[in-house]
Amino acid sequence: MSDVKIRFDDVVKRYGPLVVLDHLNFQVADGEIVSIIGPSGSGKTTVLRVLMTLEEIQDGVIYVAGEPLNKMESGGRLVPASKAHVRRLRSRIGMVFQNFNLFPHMTALQNCIESPVYTNGLSKEEAIKASMELLDMVGLADKRDHYPSQLSGGQQQRVAIARTLAMRPEILLFDEPTSALDPEMVGEVLNVIRQLATAHSYTMLMVTHQMGFAREVSDRVCFFDKGKIVEQNVPAELFDRPQNERLQKFLSSVKEAH
Repeated sequence: MSDVKIRFDDVVKRYGPLVVLDHLNFQVADGEIVSIIGPSGSGKTTVLRVLMTLEEIQDGVIYVAGEPLNKMESGGRLVPASKAHVRRLRSRIGMVFQNFNLFPHMTALQNCIESPVYTNGLSKEEAIKASMELLDMVGLADKRDHYPSQLSGGQQQRVAIARTLAMRPEILLFDEPTSALDPEMVGEVLNVIRQLATAHSYTMLMVTHQMGFAREVSDRVCFFDKGKIVEQNVPAELFDRPQNERLQKFLSSVKEAH
């Protein structure tokens, strides 16, 4: 199992009586690009949020690179994880949110160097050099001194991607990274993600409503409904020959909406 980067074993997440993840079993291989699709409320984003430990799970175990995230071994058994254990494993994961989450009082460059310097202990010079390379990669080196309010939504999201990469994660999570953007700005963000998918070896887990993009970049697509994976397959099979009736209805409704 050493090549499995993310693994959910019988994971349960509830909000009161509402079950959001229902004994979820799921894994992502090292270097695999997986897209999660499904209706609103199906548990898609919750998968990412529990991986980032932004939400606690009620049952089951989540593994990151073979180590339990929410538990730790002590005396030959699993006990609740310490903050230090969680922090160490979470440092291997980076997440790009829907709404950018940039610091408004910091420039694009300052947003990118903040965590590498203060969390990872990188020197300011090293952080600036690495961050400028990343801003260049996302096409925004010339906007290094711009504040978020001076950037378009698409530019802000590209800075957010550069900021996430500046922490040198092994696993990238994308939570509907284009849903807060105007339609004409969607392409520029998808181009950056496409570049990451093709030119780098990140393990990527992406919640998206962009079906065409999921089909293009994913190794596998998982359809979620009511906190479970109802169907999963390589993109061509899942989109062209869906087996599950709920998935068939979902894909039909998506086509009609477009």
